[in-house]
Amino acid sequence: MRHIYLVTHPEAQHHVDGIVGGWHDSDLTARGRLQAERIAEVLASRIGHQPVEVYSSDLRRASQAAERIARRFFVEVRTDARLRERSNGEADGRPQAWLAERRIPLPEYGDRLGHHDGPAGAETRMALVERLYPALDDILRRPVANQILVSHGSASSYLIAAWIGMPMTSTDRVFFPLTSGGITTLLRNDTHFSHQVVSLNETQHLQGLGEITS
Repeated sequence: MRHIYLVTHPEAQHHVDGIVGGWHDSDLTARGRLQAERIAEVLASRIGHQPVEVYSSDLRRASQAAERIARRFFVEVRTDARLRERSNGEADGRPQAWLAERRIPLPEYGDRLGHHDGPAGAETRMALVERLYPALDDILRRPVANQILVSHGSASSYLIAAWIGMPMTSTDRVFFPLTSGGITTLLRNDTHFSHQVVSLNETQHLQGLGEITS
């Protein structure tokens, strides 16, 4: 059996400031750091002393959470830029209102994966899945039964699609509502070789720490 624990990074400063995340390299807030410690506690209680690897997006809000998790297992974080959130180009780091005024809405039909949102330098969704799918493939080649991946909301949604074997070209409508600090548990069943989503976006461990942000 292989367990993948997919963690959406906890609260970051851009959430509080109301600015666009993407590749904007914001830090965890004090509450986000506390949320990361709670996540580490949950994962330590489930994995125990079994071998584990911790992977993370190289953006600080993810890697800071991954470092707190990895510390519980006495392992190093393996950072991978391919696990980053989708870039919003020149909108990253600007107020959300700035992006809202310039965003070209995603069409209901047509080339949704190739759609360009408007801001210069923004990634299409196809560009996102084309880097996330190989990243997950490389991680799964490692012979470790427990792996923790710390990524971002939209990116993690596509990582789930990759896990269940959804073709890239079929991801134009897939969306899993993941929130900051959530834990999604993925399981490979070695009896019939299925890839299961055991739990989606668990957030009970964040109770008492304030509002959950997206």
